[in-house]
Amino acid sequence: MGQSIIQVNAFTNRPFTGNPAAVCILPNSREDRWMQQIAKEMNLPETAFLYEQPGGYRLRWFTPLEEEDLCGHATLATAHVLWEQERADPAQTLYFHTKSGLLTAHREGEWIVLDFPAEPIRLLPEIPAALKDRYGDIIKRAGSNRLDHFLELESETEVRRFNPEKALGTLPIHRGLIVSSQGDQGPYDIVSRFFAPNHGISEDPVTGSAHCALGPYWTELLAKDELLAFQASERGGTLRVRNRGNRVQLLGQAVTVWRGELAKA
Repeated sequence: MGQSIIQVNAFTNRPFTGNPAAVCILPNSREDRWMQQIAKEMNLPETAFLYEQPGGYRLRWFTPLEEEDLCGHATLATAHVLWEQERADPAQTLYFHTKSGLLTAHREGEWIVLDFPAEPIRLLPEIPAALKDRYGDIIKRAGSNRLDHFLELESETEVRRFNPEKALGTLPIHRGLIVSSQGDQGPYDIVSRFFAPNHGISEDPVTGSAHCALGPYWTELLAKDELLAFQASERGGTLRVRNRGNRVQLLGQAVTVWRGELAKA
């Protein structure tokens, strides 16, 4: 018998949108090299691996190139699979032990609520000259957190048409680059995009961990306790985001696309 693997689209309720993740539920720990090979074979933004341990589950995330410290959409996909396959009680909270500490998931009606650490943005006193020369006045603020660089742009239009090539070549290497603005073309409070080519992801469809930064940033600017967020990638995805001090709640939905088996596990 091979090892089962499930592909889920996260932060959406429709197939072929949102962010795809593979979920592989293991009977016990496997070697890092094996997990990295599976993630490379799947060639999705993230592949999640988990197994039960005292107090919940051990959960790890791999891109096609390397292991990640924090991933929202693959955690959402994992919770969805555990409940859909009746491996866990949907009335109970799930506990995931990860490289970013303890993460939890519980249900609110049709929404899955993830409890993640806040990753606050530290703003730069001024926009770097190289970025101003390339992008002009469309950048309103620039900063970073421990994971990513951040640019606030002047409008949703600028977010949607942003070309990250010059910015990524100018900024010091972090995991990736978040660009965001207040929403001005629809129902969304904020819109964003995320780029991480050094981690094998030219543009991520929907990035939960980026909203651990965007949540605290925009709830303060907009004076709102909860945000409706849209990540404006080609696939697109929707989140609700709640700021909880040093924690952030990410609310999303998910849909299973296919189930399979690794023949040579």
